[in-house]
Amino acid sequence: MAASDRVVLGPLVGSIDQGTSSTRFLVFNARTAELLSHHQVEIKQEFPKEGWVEQDPKEILQSVYECVEKTCEKLNQLNIDITNIKAVGVSNQRETTVVWDKTTGEPLYNAIVWLDLRTQPTVERLLKIIPGQNKSFFKTGLPLSTYFSAVKLRWLLDNVEEIRQAVHDGRAMFGTIDSWLIWSLTGGKNGGVHCTDVTNASRTMLFNIHSLEWDSELCHFFDVPMEILPKVRSSSEIYGLMKSGALTGVPISGCLGDQSAALVGQMCFKDGQAKNTYGTGCFLLCNTGQKPVLSEHGLLTTVAYKLGRDKPVCYALEGSVAIAGAVVRWLRDNLGIVKSSSEVEKLAAEVGTSYGCYFVPAFSGLYAPYWEPSARGIICGLTQFTNKNHIAFAALEAVCFQTREILDAMNKDCGIPLSELQVDGGMTNNKILMQLQADILCIQVVKPSMPETTALGAAMAAGAAEGVGVWSLNPGDLTAVTWERFEPQINPEESEYRYARWKKAVMKSMGWEISEPQANGDSSIFSSLPLGFYIVSSMIMVIGAKYISG
Repeated sequence: MAASDRVVLGPLVGSIDQGTSSTRFLVFNARTAELLSHHQVEIKQEFPKEGWVEQDPKEILQSVYECVEKTCEKLNQLNIDITNIKAVGVSNQRETTVVWDKTTGEPLYNAIVWLDLRTQPTVERLLKIIPGQNKSFFKTGLPLSTYFSAVKLRWLLDNVEEIRQAVHDGRAMFGTIDSWLIWSLTGGKNGGVHCTDVTNASRTMLFNIHSLEWDSELCHFFDVPMEILPKVRSSSEIYGLMKSGALTGVPISGCLGDQSAALVGQMCFKDGQAKNTYGTGCFLLCNTGQKPVLSEHGLLTTVAYKLGRDKPVCYALEGSVAIAGAVVRWLRDNLGIVKSSSEVEKLAAEVGTSYGCYFVPAFSGLYAPYWEPSARGIICGLTQFTNKNHIAFAALEAVCFQTREILDAMNKDCGIPLSELQVDGGMTNNKILMQLQADILCIQVVKPSMPETTALGAAMAAGAAEGVGVWSLNPGDLTAVTWERFEPQINPEESEYRYARWKKAVMKSMGWEISEPQANGDSSIFSSLPLGFYIVSSMIMVIGAKYISG
């Protein structure tokens, strides 16, 4: 096709959105934030044992290559010149842990996904030796949990001989999914850039969110060699250039963990602005500005973003729910009551009620605000009248009740209740879910007309990077957003009644799981450490406490 036939749109920015369930590549117009084209590939999850969740890092990488190429083909069919793509951003599922060999470029084990529970015995032993069983490492802003990367990495070092040998030989590299992708896309074993950004680093339990550095005391605590860690960079700067495919030579210049990317994409740049993302899990983030706020109600303190090397860091309070969209996938893949995720909305709409059935999808324990790993999923309130439609409705309702719990905690920590909830993510296409959410929260739920805010946030960071400069983040330059609004349609008394019944079900889900004996696969160093180590670990907690007042 002749160059004169090409559609002229100005600078474009691509965004790799690598999630738990799928990988996507999306291309936006940097001037209007319009989504021009995208491609999506579903990712397999492997469950080798009960509670274990893994993915193949090579499959993830290949899915990125496929999505980039397919999207570029679609742009060419639309007469859009792909040479106008000036930068690429990365958003990714957080905490998922990868270790690979830098000399061969090969992963040394499957990626251990954030939902994985295999390290629970280690976590329980550690909680017993922390003063007062305090569940928060003050320097990290996180509770000690299977959720975060440090204990996953420790399991890999303890249980995978190839990884131990690679560390000994100086060949091992550790990273979350962003690090694995950026290293691979910028050359891999031939000079790939080993880095991460502050938002992803803040989810490892090895990163000091106050000094913005890997913490030597925490690395010593988990016995993690610091030389395998990636270099920590800001969320918006040029990390390296794409080394193959249709976008060879284009800079990768934005990187944000998926929930931070959604916060940016929703343009929550002011203190007190919040968003809730409905994906595999459900994540409510509230911008707290340049000062970290420690939660007293079960939320996490995390890095929201740092949009440039010389820009200030901003923090957020986060409520994390493990199972949201994953419950729909479970209904499809495990129970087989639907053939596609979209059918769940149809089933729920046919009955319009759960008929007293309550579903607590605690497949990986309960995250915020409980942090209760012993919980397991339950469906209660069943009668002979209950059918698959009621269970589908209860599954959607469960997502909304879990959001209500973390929103209540957020309101208590912030002191000013939210008057509306900004939402995004794949599940927001489900109108029944969105209306249920407004009913259960008793506040307005607002959804942007362009729901791909996670990918948009990574694109904004990439386009705004120094040396790229095609996307302005100045408030006056940001594109106005149009919203779809959902107003509460039930009275508050009914909402409170249903919520109280849900809380009763949650209590019944707790205490189901007891950790299996040590011989069952968690040969962690922590089971046989001397008393001196425990004293040192207690001192680390005390040292971390100084950051509360600092």
